Amino acid sequence: MTPKESDQSFIDRIARFRTQPLEFLREISLHVSGTGWRSYDHIIGQPVFYQGFSEKMKNNVMVHPNLQAKIAELAQKRVAVEDNDGLFGTGLDHRVKMDRRRRDIEKSLREVSEDLLDKMICKMESKRFIRGAYWLVTQLMLRIYNQGIHVSSEEVIRLREVAEQAAKKKQSIIFLPCHRSHIDYVSLQVICYRLGMTLPTVVAGDNLNFPVVGPFLQHAGAMWIRRSFGDDQLYTTIVQSYMDTLLANGFNVECFIEGGRSRTGKLLSPKFGILGFFMDSIYSGRVEDALVCPVSTQYDKVLEVDSYVSELLGQPKRKENLGDFLSSSSLLSLKLGRVDVRFHEPWSLRQFIDEQHARFTKMPPQINESDEHLDERVRLLRTFGYRVLKEINDVSVVMPTALIGTVLLTLRGRGVGKSELIRRVEWLSERVKSRGGRVAHLAGTETSVVVERGLQVLGPNLVGVQQGLAEETYYAVDRFQLSFYRNMTIHLFVLEALVSAGMYINVKQGGGPEQQRISYEDLRAQVSFLSRLFRGEFIFPTEGLEVNLSQTLKILEQDNVIKVVYTSTDPTKVDYVTLSDFERESGRENYDFYCFLIWPFVEASWLGAISLMMLTPPLGREPARLELNKVQNQAQLFGKTLYYQGDLSYIEAVNKETLKNAYQRFEDEGIIIVTKSRDKKIPVTVRLADEWTPPRDPESGRLLARGKLWEFADMISQSRREGKNRRDGATVKTRVLGLADKVGQALFDDAATAAQPPPHEDSKTVERPVSPTAGKAKRRRRGIMQSRSRL
Repeated sequence: MTPKESDQSFIDRIARFRTQPLEFLREISLHVSGTGWRSYDHIIGQPVFYQGFSEKMKNNVMVHPNLQAKIAELAQKRVAVEDNDGLFGTGLDHRVKMDRRRRDIEKSLREVSEDLLDKMICKMESKRFIRGAYWLVTQLMLRIYNQGIHVSSEEVIRLREVAEQAAKKKQSIIFLPCHRSHIDYVSLQVICYRLGMTLPTVVAGDNLNFPVVGPFLQHAGAMWIRRSFGDDQLYTTIVQSYMDTLLANGFNVECFIEGGRSRTGKLLSPKFGILGFFMDSIYSGRVEDALVCPVSTQYDKVLEVDSYVSELLGQPKRKENLGDFLSSSSLLSLKLGRVDVRFHEPWSLRQFIDEQHARFTKMPPQINESDEHLDERVRLLRTFGYRVLKEINDVSVVMPTALIGTVLLTLRGRGVGKSELIRRVEWLSERVKSRGGRVAHLAGTETSVVVERGLQVLGPNLVGVQQGLAEETYYAVDRFQLSFYRNMTIHLFVLEALVSAGMYINVKQGGGPEQQRISYEDLRAQVSFLSRLFRGEFIFPTEGLEVNLSQTLKILEQDNVIKVVYTSTDPTKVDYVTLSDFERESGRENYDFYCFLIWPFVEASWLGAISLMMLTPPLGREPARLELNKVQNQAQLFGKTLYYQGDLSYIEAVNKETLKNAYQRFEDEGIIIVTKSRDKKIPVTVRLADEWTPPRDPESGRLLARGKLWEFADMISQSRREGKNRRDGATVKTRVLGLADKVGQALFDDAATAAQPPPHEDSKTVERPVSPTAGKAKRRRRGIMQSRSRL
């Protein structure tokens, strides 16, 4: 953090009945009576928590012009279908019957809409309830996060001032936080309550709407929506009408920009569904304006990480239920440290749309003018989403546990002494600040004390200590779980990490400086390849490859990690890049740090590419569509086998989410063809594109290390970590490919056993185009939605 900033805890210390019974009872009476700020009477924003709030909101949504128009449209379409079927006859009363039927259908649709709305909308009905809920939640929070919820004093003062101005204009604040834990929305509600602001309506998935917890959250501000809308036009219109009503009347809204919780610790790509509703409300003119406030929530330790690890290693996700909800926290004093919530300066969504529209109008005209409006909306959404992610990263605070986890996973060797751990934490803290990041404010506490507290929070199940040595030596017990905390820092160094991984092509060869240096052209090519490979994993600056690469080389040179040598004929043109003399003398510890950050992701992408070899049909068989879920599950099994046999360096490489991201990239590049059906009962299937299918030996049937797919995997492999625990060279070409073939054979045998008939014509399967020119307009629109940023 900058020296001018200060933080404070937003949860007051609450007396315990066993130790301070009188004080405990006094505090309860203050909440029951609603004394002072606890009364929640004079809030900043629109009135909430009064009898009749839900009914009033539901009535406002039901009379929304869009919803009424959609009900009339659906009823008319249904009547037209029945009329074509001859259900109304041909007599004089033909029109009368049609009108009567249309009114009946409209009445039914309105009843359905009211039922859906009643289950969906938040029910802020009672101030007594919210006062009690605040007291209960803070009691539980302090048992779990014993150091409370911390905020920046300057940021919350600014937020109150913005909220006061927004209330005068009857404008909503759209809070867009990152999502790592169920505690996220609890924290923001607690802060808004304590600040005396209108609590936001929280857009939440209906998977949390289970007995006891669901109704409690709904009465505290949660609105329930389906995880997927499908083709349900009525439901989609109801959600849009509800959003319009909230924003038009100045009610605050909270929505998680990533959709679901991040299981990996780093930001996920933005989900454009709910963002699209916000955008349409303003873009259409139905709502004049709203303010957008990106929010970062960071934790010393995330409550659900244990379950995340199980899911990422292949265990099926369990449905939310009350038992798991209670057992996850055990309602005990877990002492998980603190929560830090940071707020970016809010900005006008209307102004953003106008500025982007002005930019788009200056661009060359679209090839298909009929797609112009769609393309502008898609570009707006994409720019909106990635701007919010960037601003979340800008205000994020790096916690001590993230510093410790990052250091432990970016050092060579089995462990690290305490003095060296403290030194590297201090070094990393300075690097974070130099990159514009912020370290959790610790009021001048010595680094040794910060490290000690962080180790206590992480606990012995994550970080072990070896006693009886010359000094205490710490080591990573659970690398997979620690990687969650390491990933909280990687966004600050992703550019340096990609450049270091690009240089590794030559650095790993060993020898003197001349053998390890890399030409600028080779470095640029490898970095460009890696940045395209990871465009769905990381958020890159938008300045472009040349500018970002040049700036990154300057940063690494200033840090004395590398030496940049320019050509003798042109002092502005880079000839080659090599490690600095200082970095060599210091054992490459800073250069290795950047490599260790990115290597698990390089490894996961290599695993994904090699696993595609499984999709090569055996000799004598035609290419088959294999179930995508089964293929990805087998790819994970394949990766675990490679890890325990020594051909993968990182267990994090078998991360289920990272593998899915890799497969998405392969689909975008046309390496695999994914076929989907409108019928959800028919599974999504995948096969290799013809030109990417590896050859086989015509006699033995063995996979051959040749072809485009092998060259692609080999390109990734050039930046993989080498070490004594991994066998390289011919082993990959023989044993690893042999294992891929073995696992793939099981997939083809399973498909043959299932004897699934090919999809019928009326199942309406949609096959993604392989050729870059095939389905150009569709690929262009889809491509805009995806991150195309490169380093």
